[in-house]
Amino acid sequence: MTLELQVYTSLLIDVKERIHCGQLRAVQAVNTELIQMYWDIGHILHQRQMLQGWGAGIIPKLARDIANELPEVKGFSERNLKRMLRFYREYAFLSNGNEKATSAIVPQVVAQLPWGHNILLIEKIKDQTERFWYAEQVLIQGWSRESLLQMIKNNAYTRQGSVVNNFKNLLPVFQSELVQQTLKDPYIFDFLTLSEPFKERELETELLKHLEKFLLELGEGFAFVGRQYPITVSEQDYYIDLLFYHLKLRAFVVIELKRGEFKPEHAGKMNFYCSVVDDKLRHPTDQPTIGLILCQTKDRILAEYSLRGIQKPIGISDYELTRALPEDLKSSLPSIEELEAELSHKDGDS
Repeated sequence: MTLELQVYTSLLIDVKERIHCGQLRAVQAVNTELIQMYWDIGHILHQRQMLQGWGAGIIPKLARDIANELPEVKGFSERNLKRMLRFYREYAFLSNGNEKATSAIVPQVVAQLPWGHNILLIEKIKDQTERFWYAEQVLIQGWSRESLLQMIKNNAYTRQGSVVNNFKNLLPVFQSELVQQTLKDPYIFDFLTLSEPFKERELETELLKHLEKFLLELGEGFAFVGRQYPITVSEQDYYIDLLFYHLKLRAFVVIELKRGEFKPEHAGKMNFYCSVVDDKLRHPTDQPTIGLILCQTKDRILAEYSLRGIQKPIGISDYELTRALPEDLKSSLPSIEELEAELSHKDGDS
């Protein structure tokens, strides 16, 4: 490639990147304006109901009149107008506490979310702190509405930052907190079709067959490096189950998959793998390699003792192949004994 062609190619890349950024900002600006409009309409409806004492019956009439007078305008059905009113009321306490103002500014985080995401969060999450956490994750990780719904169903909020680890002892405070919030416990692999008994290699194969869903469950920033990644020490070959690089942590992440319960020797083996990766793969500007042991069950006290004296930052988490049922639903389901008794009763009647 000639120098002139190289210069032109660089120009083309720069211009294409600027066009892409401009298009993205235009879409974001349109969405922000749309959300602000919905917020303003919800604000107007709220004020009129407070001042004039109008009930919910005014909204169906308003929806019909808007449809008649502005037939080309979509998105103002009775259902959506009610959502706008609820949208405003859910966050009115954040609008500088001034409900008598003729205008109010929608909170910044929700203003950046698409309308469908906002409605989903309002309908599914009652706690404001939890709702804003999911909203921030949508912006950080780029979750689609379907991905957001899946994360809510899998209780991503409660699983964040609960991994057993030794990060505080081995990492700077900022890095320790960042790693802590990056990893989860447990991880939910309900997109797999494995059934007991299975081998660790089968779990590994299935996860890579569903790599996109696996990466979504791991979270934003994980870049896949290799499976059964080979490392050689003293002319002996060893193989890391899964090796990732985390773009935000700026560190390699070694993942070892264990069938059954956690055992203390797993921590020693992971310490060895992290040491080798640090020596052979880590760049001088990288942060220390992180180890993550995924097992089906663990005793937290045993896991904590196993990490004492370990020199590398390691986390220990469970993984689940099926999502646990809520306690209230679980208690309403018949037991196996009850089902067998019912079937026996029916057989006797026939």
